[in-house]
Amino acid sequence: MPERTESALESRLRMVEDRLAIYNLIASHPPSADTGADYYTRAIYLEDGAIDLGGGKAANGNEAVAAISRTAEHQAAIAGGLAHFAGLPHVTIDGDQAVVVSYLQILTPHPTAEPVAVPGHGTSRGYRVHRVGANRWELERTAQGWKIKRRTLRALDGSEPARELLRTALPVRPSDAG
Repeated sequence: MPERTESALESRLRMVEDRLAIYNLIASHPPSADTGADYYTRAIYLEDGAIDLGGGKAANGNEAVAAISRTAEHQAAIAGGLAHFAGLPHVTIDGDQAVVVSYLQILTPHPTAEPVAVPGHGTSRGYRVHRVGANRWELERTAQGWKIKRRTLRALDGSEPARELLRTALPVRPSDAG
């Protein structure tokens, strides 16, 4: 009997399922970072996965990447109300590889601000945006689903590395348009 090939509908459904799985993977980063869920980080990175947070802060291997959330500094940030806030990611899938580009804000409580009352929502000193960055996530499909091969983060501080990272989400680059 000849080998059955994937129909166009099955192919389209697989692309939708892949995209949803990738959205969920990327959306899981803020809750895992804000709770210090190192077990989860270890599980979603490939064994040889890597992270490059810029400024010389990097780790290779899922154990080392997961260990970042166990550091005293990260635990202190969590205790202080750290909140990662992610933007909707741009996803490009090519077979068993995917590239995701997204924004990430780091929010922290603003303890010295004047309290503000919002009707029906209580009083708060509010939050401040500590940092905004651009992420590039390189993913690989495995038997256990999509996993992170490499994550690169660059601060949106006016420097070229962050802008170049963001440009990778654009379907047509200036050199291609001419």
